[in-house]
Amino acid sequence: MTDAFLIALGGVTEPYTLLLMAVATFAGIVAAAIPGFTITMAIVLTLPLTFAMPPMQGIAVMLSVYVGGLSGGLFSAALLGIPGTPSSVATTFDAFPMARQGNPGKALSLGLFASFIGSIISIIVLIVAAPPLALLAVKLGPWEYFALIVFALTIIASLVGDSLIRGLIAGLIGIGIATIGPDPLMGRERFTFGYEILTAGVPFLVVLIGMYAMSQLLSELESKGGTNQSSGTLISGDMRPHLLQTVKDIILKPVNVIRSSLIGVFIGAVPGAGSSISNLLAYDQAKRASKHPETFGKGEPQGVVASESGNSSTVGGSMIPLIALGIPGSPADAVLMAAIMVHGISIGPRLILDYPDLVYSMFIAMAIASIFMLFIGVILMRAFLRLLNVPKYIVVPVVLACCAIGTYTLNNRLSDLYLLACIGTVGYLLKKLDYPLAPLVLGVVLGPIAETNLRRAFQTSADWTLFFTRPISALLLALAVISIVYSIYSYMKQRRLLAQRLGATPE
Repeated sequence: MTDAFLIALGGVTEPYTLLLMAVATFAGIVAAAIPGFTITMAIVLTLPLTFAMPPMQGIAVMLSVYVGGLSGGLFSAALLGIPGTPSSVATTFDAFPMARQGNPGKALSLGLFASFIGSIISIIVLIVAAPPLALLAVKLGPWEYFALIVFALTIIASLVGDSLIRGLIAGLIGIGIATIGPDPLMGRERFTFGYEILTAGVPFLVVLIGMYAMSQLLSELESKGGTNQSSGTLISGDMRPHLLQTVKDIILKPVNVIRSSLIGVFIGAVPGAGSSISNLLAYDQAKRASKHPETFGKGEPQGVVASESGNSSTVGGSMIPLIALGIPGSPADAVLMAAIMVHGISIGPRLILDYPDLVYSMFIAMAIASIFMLFIGVILMRAFLRLLNVPKYIVVPVVLACCAIGTYTLNNRLSDLYLLACIGTVGYLLKKLDYPLAPLVLGVVLGPIAETNLRRAFQTSADWTLFFTRPISALLLALAVISIVYSIYSYMKQRRLLAQRLGATPE
């Protein structure tokens, strides 16, 4: 094993390989910062370039794109309020308000260091606990998957904003949107109401871009007052990264970043879950554990740390079933799996035994890519912050054009652009009516997964008691009930405190 590790270390640390990894990490960050351009798309575009490379080098390059992409969405989330990727939705909740309060440099540096720590923790867990965690993940059946998604859906209760009813309505709207189009199992059309534009359904990324990007940009166009508006720019304030203070903020509160990273590892190890769920779940748990949950959503640093460490740590978790069992945990992992197989290497439980040098090279490449991500991110941070000095009447049309291009390239369908305009308008109206957008997006993400696994469970067995007799499923459902009760209790407690403060305020 020592010889295999040394071979892997020598192969990955070759100067040319390191140069390619640095370029790939940069490409992943930039690609993820563009709304609508997903990490999977970036990896797919990279795949043909690795065919002529040796296996170690090719896999290292693709992993670098992967690691860079998971942190790249931070830039647009913090500076524009638009999630660059689905895995950065929760990042917008606190990073964007922090930037709007005059601390864009701090918001970006917090996210970058949290992403770095999350990646490193996930790599350590991957090396130590890959076989047992992979065996646990593969034992999950449709009952456990459904229970897991039900538990994840309880996050809606903590993202409702000032109105519980409005938040729940937004979540139901999201679940309703997810039911439009082809049936996930049978492929039959439903809820299209005879409109051809709806026959293919409403793609999730179209909803994400429309709800966040379009609604935010339309709000920017109508804004008239405020400090940032007077200068005609989107964000202004302290552009310095404050690296030392950022490191202190994270290190002095290690529980949050460690908990969020472990959540990301676990969600990543569950095939099909993905970083979009871990991002929201880590944020939710950080808010619940905080002594001051009311500060979340208003520029809370620990919210940025939780969301970014949660999504970046999924890269290590998703590699657990891939390396140990040959099961890809996400679409991006499926592309990585294809890249390995192109080089004539079989994926499966014997991968570690037959190709230990390749597996070790993946561990080393992920660690080096995480370091590149941190340094390149800090360098790019200054460039992105300077771009914000461009007047908004230039920035807004350019970002809108990027959103339209990203939407069209998803499926090369002109109809998606019409859907984008409609959903963007709906998102803008919901925002004006004080409806939170996060529950809606969460419903679109988790709704189809819950439906698919519920139907698979009943196709396997008509016995509904299996949801409560299978230990893992029962545990997850119990956690869901506890989560709902706790969220309602916390919400009512905050409302009482607010009422008391208003009552105590002199007229």
